[in-house]
Amino acid sequence: MSDAARDRIAESFARQGLMRTLDARLEHVGAGVVRIAAAVTEASSQQHGAGHAGLTFALADSAAGYAALSVLEDGFEVVTSEFRISLLAPARGLLVAEGRVIRPGRRLIAVAADVHGADGAHVATALGTMVPVSLPD
Repeated sequence: MSDAARDRIAESFARQGLMRTLDARLEHVGAGVVRIAAAVTEASSQQHGAGHAGLTFALADSAAGYAALSVLEDGFEVVTSEFRISLLAPARGLLVAEGRVIRPGRRLIAVAADVHGADGAHVATALGTMVPVSLPD
């Protein structure tokens, strides 16, 4: 993967208000694989103190989306068409979501993501579909 492609993903990520709100950061950008991390905070927790499902979903969706973007040429972005998640364990501490491309395509990109907690727990697993969108000139 080229430095230009990594820079394009980093620039797109920096424009995401929700990721800034969650204080999320890109941990790894590779061809077809992206990792994003964010800590569970009081602001992103639910009433029992664990990370809210919305935090887990947002990290998984963004990691999978950027994994999809990593296999596209310049001039494209992606949008989520469909994304389903199974929550497996309470989200605690630093969460790391790893998104990966299952099957690239011109019209649809099949993706998956897993989220793990600081305690090693497999917090969630997800599958989805991303749609490449041509950027205006």
